[in-house]
Amino acid sequence: MRGGRSLFPRPLLLLGLLWGLCHGREPSPGAVTCGSVLKLLNTRHSVRLHSHEVKYGSGSGQQSVTGVEASDDANSYWRIRGKSDGSCQRGTPVKCGQAIRLTHVNTGKNLHTHHFPSPLSNNQEVSAFGDDGEGDDLDIWLVQCSGTYWEREDAVRFKHVGTEVFLSITGEQYGHPIRGQREVHGMPTANHHNYWKAMEGIFIKPSMDPAKHDEL
Repeated sequence: MRGGRSLFPRPLLLLGLLWGLCHGREPSPGAVTCGSVLKLLNTRHSVRLHSHEVKYGSGSGQQSVTGVEASDDANSYWRIRGKSDGSCQRGTPVKCGQAIRLTHVNTGKNLHTHHFPSPLSNNQEVSAFGDDGEGDDLDIWLVQCSGTYWEREDAVRFKHVGTEVFLSITGEQYGHPIRGQREVHGMPTANHHNYWKAMEGIFIKPSMDPAKHDEL
């Protein structure tokens, strides 16, 4: 201080405050990042989000999406991508409220929902759609979480942008040919059936610099 005045001009102080308000806290090492490949566990029913080359016999006839109890099934891996190319650069932490796509690693189809009834519960059908990661606008989901970034240890929700349903499981089980797998569907209300947690996977280290993308 000189003569009761700050050494820093007021505009610089204001810019510093605005930067802190706009950018929030720095991402932690446990933040989920764009480009990561992971499995998602429904915390209510303890099953992982899954897909495979089995089509629905009703509704859209698209590739089915289910929940499985096994933790070691390779068909349960999903890649985190942005809603469009370049909108979610590799290694960038995913923010709460951010729009993403979840692409099934083994088949290249995106997690998708639309106005078809699900086969068991008559909720909204959830399918896997597209080719080589390219589908349509009904592949986009918002990550709903309580902090600034999606953290691995947090239970989060996925709300569908186009139809406003939540990715959910309520426990209905399929018979042949996917006996014991659970129905995955969209529900219009937020409840304990639509919480998901990041589990096994390959996580890109969080970085605000997209050039840094080492794998953990």
